[in-house]
Amino acid sequence: MDPMLAPASTFSASTLPAPDARLLALTDQCVMCGLCLPHCPTYRLDNIEAESPRGRIALARALATGALAPTPSALLHLDQCLGCLSCQKVCPSQVQYDEILVRTRAALAEKRPAAGRGLPDFVRHALHNPARLTALARVGAALHAGRWLPSLARLLPKTSIWRRLAQTQPALPRARHLPDAKPTQRTRGRIALFRGCVASVYDRDTFAAGQRLLEALGYEVVATTGTHCCGALPRHAGDVAAAATEATRTREALRATGAAVALVSATGCYGDMRDQVLAGSTTRVADIHAFLASDPGFAALRFKPLAARAALHLPCTQVNVVGEVAAIRALLARIPELAILTLPEQPRCCGAAGSYFIEHPDIADRLRGEKLDQARTLAPDLLLTTNIGCRIHLGNGLRERAAHVPVLHPLALLAQQLENSPP
Repeated sequence: MDPMLAPASTFSASTLPAPDARLLALTDQCVMCGLCLPHCPTYRLDNIEAESPRGRIALARALATGALAPTPSALLHLDQCLGCLSCQKVCPSQVQYDEILVRTRAALAEKRPAAGRGLPDFVRHALHNPARLTALARVGAALHAGRWLPSLARLLPKTSIWRRLAQTQPALPRARHLPDAKPTQRTRGRIALFRGCVASVYDRDTFAAGQRLLEALGYEVVATTGTHCCGALPRHAGDVAAAATEATRTREALRATGAAVALVSATGCYGDMRDQVLAGSTTRVADIHAFLASDPGFAALRFKPLAARAALHLPCTQVNVVGEVAAIRALLARIPELAILTLPEQPRCCGAAGSYFIEHPDIADRLRGEKLDQARTLAPDLLLTTNIGCRIHLGNGLRERAAHVPVLHPLALLAQQLENSPP
């Protein structure tokens, strides 16, 4: 018998999670129609039912009712979900797949096999801990700047775990840090830019770009002191208590800035910022592209021409959670002579998915390969994406292919071409 299908009666009752009435009600919403299957990245790779949304929903229900024991093979199918929410986006029954996945992972947190099997313990524990992950990213960035990591990676066997970790470290972008929140003369209003955890290290150029664009429009731009996280990493891993703690800390830090609006530039953070961190708060959260595109003063900004071909990658979170794709296109259209080439809609996911590309490199690399093959057919001069995880993952893949195509956030390109000087 496949251990994944082992009935619960073959295991002791102590191995089974307590029933969750809310979870059972959520799983009942799925009518198993299968319309989500073509949109699921992991199902599409090998056509395995347990790697599909409806297969995982069936697993979640069986585990919740005790009909199925939490065996490693069963739980691996849950772990291998990217959480891209493409299934939720197209579901005619409006099944809340995100909540099903988080509730199931939370119920099985102690019984699930350790994420990222084969990874060193300190790395595995850091993947879902924002403070530790940010510290690890800073160490890796410093080593990369000294060319230690690229040199080390070339010396290690291709199957080495340490080579995988060394190759995940991108070069640290050159950019000045945002100023800490402090009373200054206000102009059109005070705006807080949310920096996040890993993005605070690897998206520094994006934040500097956002600051420059907002200042050119006459806003005062501030940021929280220290490192703050939206809680997405621990929440998607099932550690809802840690996610709630991160959300509370970040909400208080944003409140202390005195800003009425918090702008998010990393799409992977937006959903948790909206639904967890600032839900019910007086501080409004907005996608930075939508904010800029709707500002009447943006039409007066001048941008230098750029005769180049830019491939636009739309992350899963941009399409399925944030939206505002039209705003991104409208902003980039302000750069004269820039040709925007959109990557095909399917397959959508590049395989980054937070820390997924480190924990499940085989699946992540296959998905990335498809996306990079799409980009190659467009022959772009640069690749644009709105999420830091996608930027790192795609950039690493291009580097492995020796393709000299820079990967930038759209804000970085806009600020680079801006002719206006901040007031």
